[in-house]
This record gives sequence, structure tokens and C-alpha cells, in this order.
Amino acid sequence: MYERHFGFAVKPFALTPDPAFLYASREHAMALTMLEYGLESQAAFSLLTGDIGSGKTTLVRMLLRQLGNQVMVGLISNSHSRFKSIHGWALSALGIVPSDDSDIAVYEALVDSFVREYGRGRRTLLIIDEAQNLSIDALEELRLLSNVNSEKDLVLQILLVGQPELRTKLSRPELTQFAQRVSVDFHLKPLDRQETHTYIHHRLKVAGGNTALFLPEAIDFMYGRTNGVPRLLNQLGDFALVYAFADGRQTIDADLVAQVVRDRSGAHSLPSFPKVESAVPIGVANGGPA
Repeated sequence: MYERHFGFAVKPFALTPDPAFLYASREHAMALTMLEYGLESQAAFSLLTGDIGSGKTTLVRMLLRQLGNQVMVGLISNSHSRFKSIHGWALSALGIVPSDDSDIAVYEALVDSFVREYGRGRRTLLIIDEAQNLSIDALEELRLLSNVNSEKDLVLQILLVGQPELRTKLSRPELTQFAQRVSVDFHLKPLDRQETHTYIHHRLKVAGGNTALFLPEAIDFMYGRTNGVPRLLNQLGDFALVYAFADGRQTIDADLVAQVVRDRSGAHSLPSFPKVESAVPIGVANGGPA
């Protein structure tokens, strides 16, 4: 819609987790390094947590791009508390069909797959997204499944990705044995103010546009309204581009971003974060959005 007007090859603030747009902030770079270390150091369990929209899925996609054919990957992206057994979901994620639907056949097919891949010189990596939704029983089942590893042979690695509630769940007494097996973990924090500026410029550049399109005070205001959460920055940035295109503008200032927030707040699309004083544009402090 607005791509031609601003000279973009693609939309700079699409909400899809595209690794090509990954901005290596200090937090994101460290998180990716920790995930890579977990794989290389043969950690049975690795843990990545972060608030909604912090960029966890994009990091995982980048990790998968780097793995190549060294690892057999199964991704479970729709985990929920109604999982009766993790085994069937793992088989589906790995593209394996058991001989029948019995619990024994499903488990044996799963273990046979791990051993077969190991014989080919490859480990199996099982990634579970939104892992905070897993029940205590499902997590315990994962722990028991990891027993397929021996002291010498690591055939299965598991990466849990989820919201902060996952850490709270893993701290429960009944999951003490599970928590003790987590060798690598990282909690992803939002971007700070300076990183937010660099993040916006980075996405504009990757999309083929002008990095000066958003004026500095506009980005400051965006930071104040989103607290540096990447998904919210993308949402706000995309709407700002639509508004600027409709007005025939070539740059985006803080007043325009404030207008977007004002219009969208009624639909509850953007949560109300505390305002940063320096991010308040002229004319907004008096009678503008709270």
C-alpha cells in the first residue's frame, strides 16, 4: 500500500518473525549466542523466555537458519495445557508415523527416530514454543523423555521457549528435577531507548527505505508508548506509515505518532505505557492522549 510511496522493497514493520529483519541488540545477540552455546555444549535442556512480542520466535527462526543439516528439528508451536501426551506431538513435529496409535508404539517410534538420526551423525532438537502453556505432567514427560540420553551419547536436545510464567512454573517443587536439567537459559528484555532508535533505522534500511523517515522525536515517543517491545514498535511503526502515506508526508514526526496512538487507543490495540517526558511532542501534553 505505502511501499512505493516511501521506496520500500518490502514492509519494514511486518509482524511476521522474519530473521532477515533481526536486529542484534545486546540482549538479542546474547540470547542467540546462548542458544548456540546450548546446542554446541550438548545441553539436554535450554530455556529462552521473554515477554510477549520481545522477539523470541524471530531468534528461534534465526537459529534454525544456522543449523543446516547437522540437526534434525521438530518444532511444536501450538502447545497448550490440554496436551495429553507430548510424545504424539513430537512425532508429528518430526514427521514420523508410528506403526499404531498405542502409547508403546508412539514412544518406540520416537526413540527409534532419535537413535536413527544419531547413527547418521545428527542430533534431534525438539523446540517447544509457548511452553508456559504445558502442564506439569507434560513437562515431567519431557524430563523422562530426555532419559534417552546416556552419559556418552546425547541423541535429544530440548529447547523450551515461553513467557516469564514458564520460569515461575519451573520453580515449583514438583519440577525441581526438571529445573536442575536446564543447562542454558536466557531471559530476553525489551530494547532500551538508544536501541529503539537503532532498531527502527535497521528495519527501514533492510526494507530498502530511508533511515531518516522517522524523526528522532517520533522514535522517542514510540519508545515511551511501547517500552521498547519490538512487536509493539512494529505495530505502531506500521500504522504511522499508513497515516503518513494518507497525508502524503515524506517524514514522520511525533505528532503523527501521537495521532496514531490517540486513534488506536479506543480499540485497545496498544496498551498504555507510562510516557517518557522527552517523548511528549509539542501540542500533545495539553489535551493529548494519556
